[in-house]
Amino acid sequence: MADATAHDEVVRFTSDLIRIDTTNRGGGDCRERPAAEYAAALLSDAGIEPTLLERTPGRTNVVARIEGTDPAADALLVHGHLDVVPAEAADWSVHPFSGEVRDGVVWGRGAVDMKNMDAMILAVVRAWARQGVRPRRDLVLAFTADEEASAEDGAGFLADRHAALFEGCTEAVGESGAFTFHDGAGREIYPIAAGERGTAWLKLTARGRAGHGSKVNHENAVTRLAAAVTRIGEHTWPLRLTPTVRAALTRLAALYGLEADLDDPARVDALLEKLGPAASLVESTVRNSANPTMLEAGYKLNVIPGEAVAHVDGRYLWGAEDEFRATLDELTGPDVDWELCHHSVALQAPVDVPLYARMRAAVEEFAPGGHVVPYCMSGGTDAKQFSRLGVTAYGFAPLKLPQGLDHQALFHGVDERVPVDALRFGVRVLDRFLRTA
Repeated sequence: MADATAHDEVVRFTSDLIRIDTTNRGGGDCRERPAAEYAAALLSDAGIEPTLLERTPGRTNVVARIEGTDPAADALLVHGHLDVVPAEAADWSVHPFSGEVRDGVVWGRGAVDMKNMDAMILAVVRAWARQGVRPRRDLVLAFTADEEASAEDGAGFLADRHAALFEGCTEAVGESGAFTFHDGAGREIYPIAAGERGTAWLKLTARGRAGHGSKVNHENAVTRLAAAVTRIGEHTWPLRLTPTVRAALTRLAALYGLEADLDDPARVDALLEKLGPAASLVESTVRNSANPTMLEAGYKLNVIPGEAVAHVDGRYLWGAEDEFRATLDELTGPDVDWELCHHSVALQAPVDVPLYARMRAAVEEFAPGGHVVPYCMSGGTDAKQFSRLGVTAYGFAPLKLPQGLDHQALFHGVDERVPVDALRFGVRVLDRFLRTA
């Protein structure tokens, strides 16, 4: 059992890490090294040997291995990222890099995404060092750079250039799952991620005939682009249920005493309506999606430009990438080209395996009234990069949250914060799970 020192350390580590500004503005504008050195020092102090690795100076990753008691068991990867998205201090109630602890809450950028999990991992393994505890299987700890951008300096770099450090790893846990979701009707739901949609960030380019704005022009690049963007934005994607989403809907339907006819799209949509707030755990992952986000065209009001550009945030389900690509070809049409700016794979993990059962048991031990359900993340994590090593990944960063604190809205949001009690719950659950995982 995690001791009182671990309960104190997880709060201090979360606060300290928040105070280390690791803002990732994209394009390589970030420096994770101070946070990496902080984590490495805490590991070294506990007798755990860290390895610091960089693809680019200042973009530092930390990897360490804890030897398990069963040499025949596969290794488990436990990972968290050190970078955070930008925060505008003027918009916040508390300075985003203060790490202030106020009224039992730790405030700051990274409090939920995801320096809290980094702190929980560090607090747990340091408690084990004090108590002489060893896990059943080898644990590989990875604290990564660059997750909030391309992961080229982080998990992607580790998977491509340092695969030997992850030898034997077959499964992984990281962000985001096992947090309390209050359904508004008195139920506490704990979703554990067992899948992620794939990422397809697109650049659309329409070309036409440049000319004077007062003349007839049937080859207007802006018009062509606008038509394609409208078609994409208004498109209704067909229902596609992955095994994880199907399991989530089945579990939620049973929890609410509803019929789960998952082969009829109309009935699935009706089921989502009946689930109320809990539908938000599933509704973004029953279909592919493509949302236009940026437009660029022209340089003078009375000049028709010869080119117009748009950007689209595309996400596709496991097994549906070919359909996504073919649909984009149809929606863009003959006058607009599209290309990938960023691509990452969709993930699917089984929920009928011992590791998932152990995660569920650990949550239920400390939240006995909670209901554990699987879910698929609408976005993505470093798990996509580690999947290249054959690692099956889950989202498991446990937090017990009070009603009224919208965990999902705090990701990349203003006034990001985490209750002290939630961190201590996370340490207890993570300790229980990792001992026997």
